[in-house]
Amino acid sequence: MADDLFKKLEGIQACVFDAYGTLFNVASPVEKLASTIGEKASSVAQLWRQKQLEYTWLRSLMGTHVDFWNVTRDALDYTLEVNGVSEAGLADELMTLYLKLDAYEEVLAALQALRAKGKRCAVLSNGSPSMLDSALRHAGLDKMFEQVLSVEEVGIYKPSRRVYRLAMQKMQIADAPSICFVSANAWDAQAAAQFGFQAVRVMRTLGFNDRIPGRPAAVIENLAKLVELV
Repeated sequence: MADDLFKKLEGIQACVFDAYGTLFNVASPVEKLASTIGEKASSVAQLWRQKQLEYTWLRSLMGTHVDFWNVTRDALDYTLEVNGVSEAGLADELMTLYLKLDAYEEVLAALQALRAKGKRCAVLSNGSPSMLDSALRHAGLDKMFEQVLSVEEVGIYKPSRRVYRLAMQKMQIADAPSICFVSANAWDAQAAAQFGFQAVRVMRTLGFNDRIPGRPAAVIENLAKLVELV
């Protein structure tokens, strides 16, 4: 990892986290039902996530917003059809598990350490309020955040600037660089950086930056490293 991607960030008042893929392992529902899905489990996990994100972008461009629960189900139905998986009740079971996603193992300790340093913490997510509430409670993270912000308040998905602006408004922080925005999604971290946040990308999976505007201020292996940055 390049040294210039791990420099201490200055002036940070609050750490604002993406949820899905950053705090929570979005592959965990498929992992838990892999024996039922069979040899196509890996393909299902990958395509489900891909179409979930694509549908948020497409609906934002089309101006046909529905909440993340509906987007997630549409993406799952498409994925199961493409992969020829038609096990009775499987889709409903996967969706139920999506409300109980596993948090990555270092998340709770990292949040506790950030709060001990006096950093304000919030979530800014595509997830609907009920989805976020369920996942946070299941993972024991529901008391860790000052704000849990959903795109439902602005009616459009990330990477719309309206979503990132929501964090500033709700946190009552007027200076964008005072917010450290944390995401494991390259496009999300880059868009947040282009907006003006000091963005940190968490390398949950290997991958390059997307060819879009914005460059993260730092790239880290996991959230434990974030405590050293801010």
